[in-house]
Amino acid sequence: MSDQNHDKYQQLVNQFWHNYLFLLEKYSIPVKVRSWYRKHVEEYISFYQGVKLQQHLPRHIDDYLTAKGRMAQTPEWQFRQIADALKLLFKEQIRSKWSAEYDWYQWRAFARELEPDHPTLMRDGNPSILVAPNNNPLIKKFRDDNTDLHFAFLKTIRVRGMAVSTEKTYEQWLVRFFQYHHWNDIANLDLSAMSDYLDYLALHRKVSQQTQKLALNSLVFFYREVLGKNVEGIHAYTRSSPKRRLPTVLSRNETRLLLNSMSGRSKLMASLMYGTGMRVMECVRLRVQDIDFDYQQITVRAGKGNKDRVVPLAEKLIPDLKSMLKETRALHEGDLAAGHGEVLLPTALARKLGKAAKTFKWQYVFPATRLAMDYTSGFIRRHHIHQTSLQKAIRKAAKDAGIDKRVTSHTLRHSFATHLLESGKDILLIQELLGHADLDTTMIYTHVIGKGGLAVPSPLDAL
Repeated sequence: MSDQNHDKYQQLVNQFWHNYLFLLEKYSIPVKVRSWYRKHVEEYISFYQGVKLQQHLPRHIDDYLTAKGRMAQTPEWQFRQIADALKLLFKEQIRSKWSAEYDWYQWRAFARELEPDHPTLMRDGNPSILVAPNNNPLIKKFRDDNTDLHFAFLKTIRVRGMAVSTEKTYEQWLVRFFQYHHWNDIANLDLSAMSDYLDYLALHRKVSQQTQKLALNSLVFFYREVLGKNVEGIHAYTRSSPKRRLPTVLSRNETRLLLNSMSGRSKLMASLMYGTGMRVMECVRLRVQDIDFDYQQITVRAGKGNKDRVVPLAEKLIPDLKSMLKETRALHEGDLAAGHGEVLLPTALARKLGKAAKTFKWQYVFPATRLAMDYTSGFIRRHHIHQTSLQKAIRKAAKDAGIDKRVTSHTLRHSFATHLLESGKDILLIQELLGHADLDTTMIYTHVIGKGGLAVPSPLDAL
């Protein structure tokens, strides 16, 4: 190559990178990571050395990201960054005809968890049957008027293995946000729109700090993971004032009255929650293999924070639990005979141990009374009992027992911790049984033990 041609070539290369860096600035990519975006594009170009970028097709992206995805040392955040870098290159700079229709979302969401040809619900499933019905008019408007955007949200949240309850909660916050902004071009609402809404929640709705944080998490997920936007500038908004709440705790006598006002399966489940400190969702999701009768313990799988822990099993509950398991086995055998009986498994285990889904040990201890559509996969299966049925049974029992405190399913967990503390158990042991990450969370129970506020007698009794 002559010096003149080399200079001309170098000018074109410099102009190429100048244009790409301009795009990064336009799309608010942080300055400190722009060099990484360039590095990702350089590695991609080197991977297909000799093939002009204008000649690249979707299969080139698929093959390259598949190869990157098999590199175990590539962290998830970096994999998404690579996909973002290529998306900007082909969609905004090269402007390849296919780039607008290409499914960039799959790579941001999968983040090397699945092969691109894996038969998942998002690639082979029928979207129309994967959305649970909802009569909320705002949610219906979001789904009907923004079908592609809603499906992108659905795809992203499901392939990342997030809880169904999280999916519902995030969707509800999104439609409130869109309604606040009068549904104006929702895919292009900027960060100032998010800040305005968070200000509104704090200043006008007077929501708690936790509620505002939940709204923020929903919006950040939508902007960053679904729309692929940078959200680093979302710090300028009014924070809700923190409120310190003490938990409602039942006395031992009140706990006894509550449980005696219940019967059947709901009594067994409420007794388990009080006897183990399990949360309501941990109780309803309990699987057969997690109960150890010999060691008198229960393993709580994937609790809050996706952590496992072991809790004690009361000896007096063993006969009722064994009787419950006999009913569950009979129900499961009937499902198998009818061509069903396959329970939902965690995503990774479902790929590794697919046939295990029909074994008894993986079944829920407290199965639902009927088969139903699983909207995460499109299959008909028997799920666990819905938590609301237990929550309603507990509230009704509290009313029947004449307990005037505000009693919820979580009150049993609070009572478990408080009664252990009153009996002299170590606070660190209670922290481990509850699965708290922070000891300060467990320390709140020291404020409700004993007779009188903070175990201090009222001076009126001394008169």
